[in-house]
Amino acid sequence: MLRVKHVSFGYSKTTILKAIDFNVKTGENLAIIGESGSGKSTLLKLIYGEFDLEHGHIYWNEKEILGPKFNLVIGYGFIKYVTQEFDLMPFTSVENNIGKHLSNFFPVEKQKRINELIKVVELEAFAKTKVKNLSGGQKQRVAIARALAKQPEILLLDEPFSHIDNFKKQSLRRSVFKYLKENNITCIVATHDKNDVLGFSDAMLVLHKAKIVAQDTPQNLYSNPKLPLVASFFGEFNVIEPFGIVYAHQLKIVENSDLKAVVKQSYFNGNTWLIEAEYNSESMFIEHKVNIETSSIIKFEVLV
Repeated sequence: MLRVKHVSFGYSKTTILKAIDFNVKTGENLAIIGESGSGKSTLLKLIYGEFDLEHGHIYWNEKEILGPKFNLVIGYGFIKYVTQEFDLMPFTSVENNIGKHLSNFFPVEKQKRINELIKVVELEAFAKTKVKNLSGGQKQRVAIARALAKQPEILLLDEPFSHIDNFKKQSLRRSVFKYLKENNITCIVATHDKNDVLGFSDAMLVLHKAKIVAQDTPQNLYSNPKLPLVASFFGEFNVIEPFGIVYAHQLKIVENSDLKAVVKQSYFNGNTWLIEAEYNSESMFIEHKVNIETSSIIKFEVLV
């Protein structure tokens, strides 16, 4: 189990994290979300051992994670950290990058492992390609595969699919997170993308102003967001009294209702339209099956 106990940290006089407490069981997937600057990446670096802690402790099982003051080489063999910089060898092939830290004493087993991971990150067609000739998204996939090569106990991912285009992103998520579950690898993901969380994470915590402001399963946080910040992560929402936080899909346009609004704009959203309307002098959003003309008066009800 990973245990983060009463961790506080800052750069100079700026507090980045304050009184952070949480546990992650072996094999679990934890998602960390929050606005830019909320401390997500810093928290991952602390777990990796990149910085020294002055307040609090971090443990993996019974081993305390310590920073550069205590380790000549930053990090631990059982933790792998995939940053947004990738840190790859540009002039060697994809398979050489993935196999960099695998033993050459067992070449058959090494190649089998490389091939397995190339398949996980869906780069079979690029195995012999030099990394310098890859796109940013492809490099990101190589970095993930290399981190998995020696079967870490913990994998830290910082915006792991941010450079990957939508044509590959969905299938790649399924492949990577399935592999982690099958191999009982604990995963902590810092992300801005709800699709990295829903369907994959066992737990989710929300950072805001240096503190954890919400912590639960993604399903519970989605179904019952206590804060607008949480709701905004999952989709368009409104704050409508006396109902509180209401998602756009929880509003329905009807023929008869005391709730009225004026349409300001409609946005095509695939299988629905997102209708922006003015209600009580403020903008609100409703999902609807068809477009509605600007300045139309609509009536709606709340489906909660």
